[in-house]
Amino acid sequence: MNHIKRIENEIKELRNKLTSHRLYNQLSSMKDIQKFMEKHVYAVWDFMSLLKALQNHLTCMSIPWTPVKNSKTARFINEIVLCEESDFNENGVPRSHFEMYIDAMREVDADTSKIFDLIESVNTSEDILYSLLIYNLKKAEKEFLTFTFKIIQTNQIHKIAAAFTFGREDLIPDMFIEIIDRSNKENENSFPKLSYYLNRHIEIDGDEHGPLSLEMISELCGNDEQKWKDVQDVSVEALKRRVHLWDEIADEIKENKSASNLICQTVS
Repeated sequence: MNHIKRIENEIKELRNKLTSHRLYNQLSSMKDIQKFMEKHVYAVWDFMSLLKALQNHLTCMSIPWTPVKNSKTARFINEIVLCEESDFNENGVPRSHFEMYIDAMREVDADTSKIFDLIESVNTSEDILYSLLIYNLKKAEKEFLTFTFKIIQTNQIHKIAAAFTFGREDLIPDMFIEIIDRSNKENENSFPKLSYYLNRHIEIDGDEHGPLSLEMISELCGNDEQKWKDVQDVSVEALKRRVHLWDEIADEIKENKSASNLICQTVS
């Protein structure tokens, strides 16, 4: 069994937990979608930092320019950066995928203030981990983001690539898109920005990017057994952090539903 297959087998149970998570069955209204997006946006945002860390390590970002070790990997990263940082939205206007997600949040009246407050806080701080520590985040949100930036700060490219490659945005199942499609049909107002964002991710994370990211991992680890172990450990921990985040979101949505039902019963 090769190293990639071994890692995929090791994380299979965690990935199954995520794709079949109870959270998705709770997304039965637009209020639920709003709450999900207000929490999920942190994962959309920190993904960009993982990507830029890869670009810093695997392409030449300094002056004078010098040739990189692996041009194929550099091209792969630059292609993803081009797409993630300056893709075209549903109207053909250049937007980063984070900005597209923010547009989609506004389309469904989700609150975007907290993510921008967080970005401003970390941008004005010399210590991002300290900023995350003191910022008003839920426990799983804080642990999720802290793990990402701790991995980035290791400056160990195989670990950063592991967090990037295994268990990121391809974990949102078709069920989420089905909920949006159903809402589009049931409500007078449709949500083209959110639908476009989700379908665009399915398109670009498909046949090409997945295999190339695995090839990048193989290139970075080579025959170094310790690096392969690191990749496995980081991948497992990254998925555990995502499970905890999903648990927290699901619990919060459930609590909100219970509170709403109690108010309705009291009023009636």
